[in-house]
Amino acid sequence: MNIYKLLQLNRKIKSHRIKFLGLYLLHKFNKRYLAVNLDPVMACNLRCKMCYFTDADYVKTLKGQFKEEELQRVAKTIFNRALKLQIGCGTEPTLYKKLPELVALGKRYNVPYISLTTNANLLTEEKIETLLKAGLNEFTISLHGVTKASYEGFMKKANYEKFHKAFKAFAKLKAHYNFKVRINYTFNKDNFYELQEFFKHFDGKSFDILQVRPIQKIGNTEYNDFDLQSLREDYPKLIKQIRYNCKKNNVTLLASDTIPNKNSTNDSSLIFDYTFCYVSPQKFWKEGFNWQTETFNQYSKKIGWSKTLFSNIFKSKTALKSRSNRLNYEVEFN
Repeated sequence: MNIYKLLQLNRKIKSHRIKFLGLYLLHKFNKRYLAVNLDPVMACNLRCKMCYFTDADYVKTLKGQFKEEELQRVAKTIFNRALKLQIGCGTEPTLYKKLPELVALGKRYNVPYISLTTNANLLTEEKIETLLKAGLNEFTISLHGVTKASYEGFMKKANYEKFHKAFKAFAKLKAHYNFKVRINYTFNKDNFYELQEFFKHFDGKSFDILQVRPIQKIGNTEYNDFDLQSLREDYPKLIKQIRYNCKKNNVTLLASDTIPNKNSTNDSSLIFDYTFCYVSPQKFWKEGFNWQTETFNQYSKKIGWSKTLFSNIFKSKTALKSRSNRLNYEVEFN
């Protein structure tokens, strides 16, 4: 399954009514439509300046990890509705000792696409291959700087050389396994212009997708300059250059043509809140879902979920505006 073609299809279908009709039918017929984002452990090995792990008070609230038997119950409850399983959604999943077993568990429930979001500092060639053998489809790698100085400056406790060793392993293993590597580059006005030199530092054969996304406020972070106004004029020209370089390297680019306005909402994001399912030791999808005793269908029926999806077919885009800025990038296929 190509998850990026689904994103592209989502953008091409302009009618939110058709999208919600599709979700309603998928739900009624017990089909897959959820993007399950799972944090197995509430911890991180780095302290990135643009991340809430630099907020000491917030970090104190992040506690716990799933026991193996709990993940078995999680899988039984939700994996048969997952179109995609994203392991790692704000914490560092490579700290979880049973990570390959979790990937294999997703495969046992026939989840079509399994991705791992990681800072890659704890990945070795052996660990990468073990995850691939377990059935992992994609590595999503967080990156906040192109050069060593910028990378280690923004991603505190990270090691630039270890990071690049993981990418050398990706390039090597691509000859033997079918998987994708996606880089998520979060930019601010202090690391933006480095993107011009991206392919001088990263081998295009070691990754498949590059997402360029603007900094967003996600807590009381150490780096807190969210003003991108000074970049607006140069941004389209630089993105055009990156788009060209990505095509030369057969890399898929995910980036908006302009920097989105602070309060802008992409119409493609209207269904996001109805397909996104977050799971962690502290939370499971929606408030009140007793996932250890209830099934997904039982709880959905209790909250009238199918009625919600059906009623959204008839609502206006204004009424459905997503609570946050989602999917503000174009999927460029080469």
